[in-house]
Amino acid sequence: MGVWKGATTVGKKIAVMMGGVLWASVMVVGLCAQTQAQSQKAETADTLVVSVEPSHRRASLRVADLKGMARKTVTVHNPHSNTDETYEGVELADLLAKYAAPLGKDLRGAALANYVVATGADGYRVVYSLAEVDPSFHPGDVIVADTVDGKALDARTGPFRLVSTEDKRPARGVRNLVELEVK
Repeated sequence: MGVWKGATTVGKKIAVMMGGVLWASVMVVGLCAQTQAQSQKAETADTLVVSVEPSHRRASLRVADLKGMARKTVTVHNPHSNTDETYEGVELADLLAKYAAPLGKDLRGAALANYVVATGADGYRVVYSLAEVDPSFHPGDVIVADTVDGKALDARTGPFRLVSTEDKRPARGVRNLVELEVK
């Protein structure tokens, strides 16, 4: 209020206009950032980013990249539909080993504290210890699936989904999987 007291009417009008210009500029910048984020999301909707912190390796994969790797088929029960579903994809351990994650004989000592953060397109995130995805430590299978019951995953679920055979509930079955990070 003290600033306005000595201002002329013209000065007040200019200040209000400048405030409006500033507000409009902030809105344009915000909209540009939102549009850029949406276009990046659209570009990466069918891409899975894999990063392995210990080796500092990073890759972007598409469905065709997974099709060229060794495949695994698993069947899990879906409690929501009360049916069994058969998924096919790549074992998570095989995928991470390709990018130098410490698995097999290298998974010992300090490496046993490593974990995988799996993120879906909606921001949903889950964690697996690296030992949980390594077949030499854990009897269950964790795969990055791209098909269910012989068909490509639908838009609600895919193109990638994380599937675990040993979880009693499917809460870590990340749909629309977009990123895997080993930390």
